[in-house]
Amino acid sequence: MSHRLEDVIALFDGLFVPTFRTRLVRGGDEPLYLPADAQTPWHRVIFARGFYASALHEISHWCIAGERRRELEDYGYWYLPDGRDAEQQRDFEAVEVAPQALERLFAAACGHRFQVSVDNLGEVEVDREGFAERVAARAVRYEREGLPVRAEAFRSTLTAFYRQGASLEAAVAAGLACLERRKAPAAEPA
Repeated sequence: MSHRLEDVIALFDGLFVPTFRTRLVRGGDEPLYLPADAQTPWHRVIFARGFYASALHEISHWCIAGERRRELEDYGYWYLPDGRDAEQQRDFEAVEVAPQALERLFAAACGHRFQVSVDNLGEVEVDREGFAERVAARAVRYEREGLPVRAEAFRSTLTAFYRQGASLEAAVAAGLACLERRKAPAAEPA
C-alpha cells in the first residue's frame, strides 16, 4: 500500500480547511503548530522532515487540543529535547500516551506501521515496552469510549481512502459526514 504525503495532506486539508481553517504542512527538522495570524489566515499543523508517521503524530496532537489551546503556538505546551532526566521523561510520557494512542489508531486505519516514540536519546533508561503497553491500553479505551470528534472524522477519512478504496473526494466526504453526525444534537427520548 502506498503512503504518499500528498494524499494524507489532501485528506487532512480537504476535511479540516473548510471546517476548522487548519492545514497540514510539511516542515523541517522539528514539528510545530502555528495558529492563524495576520500573515496566514489558517492554522498550521507542521510535521517534521516529510515523514508520514510524523504527520499522523502531529495530527493526533491537533485532534486532542481544545479550542483555547489551538489559539496558542504549539498549543502552549513545553517541550524538552533529547537528554531529559528521569522525571522529565515521566512527564513527557504522561502527556504523550493519548496522542500516540490516536496515532496508533490512525496508522491502523491506513495500514501504516506504528511505533511508539519515547523521544529521548539521553542517558536515562527508558521503559519502551511499558510505554508501548500504556499507549495500546489508551487506544483500546478510545475504541471503547469513543474518539474525540476530529479524530473520529479523520480516522473515517483514512479508513475510506486506504481500506475501502474511496477516492480522495469520497474519503473527505465520509469524514465530513462523520463531523456532521457528531455535531448533531442527540434525539430526545420519546
